Amino acid sequence: MTTTSFPAADTIGAAELAQLIAAHPELRVLDVRTGAEFEAVHIPGSYNVPLDTLGEHLNDLADVDHPVVLVCQSGGRATNAHKSLLGAGKETLHILDGGMGAWQTMGGDVVRTSSERWALDRQVRLLAGGLIALAVAASVLATWTRWVALFVGGGLFVSAVTNSCAMAAVLGKLPYNRGKGCNIAEVLEGLNGGVAS
Repeated sequence: MTTTSFPAADTIGAAELAQLIAAHPELRVLDVRTGAEFEAVHIPGSYNVPLDTLGEHLNDLADVDHPVVLVCQSGGRATNAHKSLLGAGKETLHILDGGMGAWQTMGGDVVRTSSERWALDRQVRLLAGGLIALAVAASVLATWTRWVALFVGGGLFVSAVTNSCAMAAVLGKLPYNRGKGCNIAEVLEGLNGGVAS
C-alpha cells in the first residue's frame, strides 16, 4: 500500500488532489468562487468562502489546523487567497492548478445542482467581448466609442498582468452570483473538524 504525502509545492494538480483526498481525510478543500458558482458545482466535501469575503475572516481561516487546498474556477482567485492566507500565517496551504476546470476535465467527482450558472470568468469574457464588439461597431457612427473598446481591452491586459479582475469583482457582487451566502461559523466548524457536503 502506498501512502500519499503532502507535496512541498504550493500548486498541485487535479490527479494529485484526488489522491490526497483519498489518502488524507484531514485535508480540507476551500473553494473561493462565488456562492452561486459553488452551488452550481463543487468538489464533494469542500467549503465555500468567496474571495471577496475571505479578508474578513483571514485570521480565523489561517488558524485552521488541517492542510488546505484552495480552489477557484481556473486558479487566479485561489492564487490571491493563497497570498492572503500565507501572509496571515497559514501553513500547509496549496492551490489546485487549473481550478475546477482542471478537476472536471480530469473527471473528478463533483456535487452538481440543477442550476446552470456560468462561471465568473465566462461571464467576464461575455461582457468584455460584447462591449468591445459593440464599441467597434458603434465607432462607425460615433468615433469616440472606440475608446470604450480600448478601455475594456486595456482592462483585460491589466487583469492578465496582475492576475486580478475588476470586472469579475463587480460581477461577483450581482445577486445572480451571490448564492445563499457564506455561513462562516459553519465553515470554520467544518474546516476545524466537521464534514462538508
